[in-house]
Amino acid sequence: MQDYGKLVAQTKLMQTEDQTEATEVSVVIPCLNEAETLGRCIEKASQALREHRVAGEIVVADNGSTDLSRTVAERHGARVIAVREPGYGNALMAGIGAAQGCFVIIGDADDSYDFREIPKLITKLREGFDLVQGCRLPAGGGSIRPGAMPFLHRWIGNPFFSLLARKWFHAPINDVYCGLRGFTKTMYQRLDLRCTGMEFATEMIIKASLRGERIAEVPITLHRDGRTIHAPHLKTFRDGWRTFRYFLLCSPRWLFLVPSAAFIACGVLGYLVAMPGLRIGHSTFDAHTLLFASLAILCGYQWILFAIFAQTFAVTEGFLPPDRKLERFFELVNLERGLFLAALALLAGGALLLAAVRQWWLVDFGNLDYARTMRLVVPGATLVALAFQTAFSSFFVSILGMRRK
Repeated sequence: MQDYGKLVAQTKLMQTEDQTEATEVSVVIPCLNEAETLGRCIEKASQALREHRVAGEIVVADNGSTDLSRTVAERHGARVIAVREPGYGNALMAGIGAAQGCFVIIGDADDSYDFREIPKLITKLREGFDLVQGCRLPAGGGSIRPGAMPFLHRWIGNPFFSLLARKWFHAPINDVYCGLRGFTKTMYQRLDLRCTGMEFATEMIIKASLRGERIAEVPITLHRDGRTIHAPHLKTFRDGWRTFRYFLLCSPRWLFLVPSAAFIACGVLGYLVAMPGLRIGHSTFDAHTLLFASLAILCGYQWILFAIFAQTFAVTEGFLPPDRKLERFFELVNLERGLFLAALALLAGGALLLAAVRQWWLVDFGNLDYARTMRLVVPGATLVALAFQTAFSSFFVSILGMRRK
């Protein structure tokens, strides 16, 4: 007990002395009912700062704990920040906002990360990197102790999302979900992070990659979760889906434009062979081909519209940095021009449908030559559908892009 009391006293003295000089490192630990393991995390972080003579502080962002987490944190010499808004991202944003250090280290309070490894991150930050990501996976030199990571996380979820981060956003990391990382306070302020839940971690990596921040990765060891009282806060399928949704929101254009262009090209090709009723070999292309071609065109067009919606929302809400290409697109394609194109498509489609009705009228509303009539009905209906999609999508995008506080 005397050794423990001496350790706490030394930690408080170190932090008090450090306040007289510039605080270099702030260790921020989000917390929600982690009294069982929080003390060990603070002790290890304090030990790392003390042994490497780092001027630092430990900040616990308490996200509404109902156990003794706050008492434990204060007893171990940490500064506690009360965070009312629930969510992993909210807790971290409040803690980072209160941090006084020019470097910030974040890590979970479940004792799965050994905070005595934070000097590895500090070294890289001192070398000039803006973001230093820990890596638990062997692909990046890390290691995972037996039972420390669920099977689905280790072999499916984490490798999959890490691969997407590398391929879609060119992030030089192998472990996108690692919760132990360090970054400069100035980079954090530049990123203007918005996600309030578990997506906060991936948002930081994606934005940092897109903005060209200097990113490094250091191997660390993941230990078994030290909690026995309650289950982990991370929910595999819920948080995995939310991460994938965020990836789609920020995804590169080619992810949507390439398949949508392929769909539309197939649809146009179908029209070219079906409208004149071409026969190629033993195959005859007729009205049914037109239906399939129209379906391909409508699906491809909707795919393009979704890409525009997602990119517009992501930029206007700050999930992605400003995009000059998107701005040039809207300079060319605005609401008025969209409505004009929709009107042209509606007139052309309506004319074809009226021509089909006229054919029906000519036979006294009796039986029709369906192969002939469908060559009017199918493209007419398709043009009308495209007209409505264009008109309402133009209004929707203009609403998304409205400037507001």
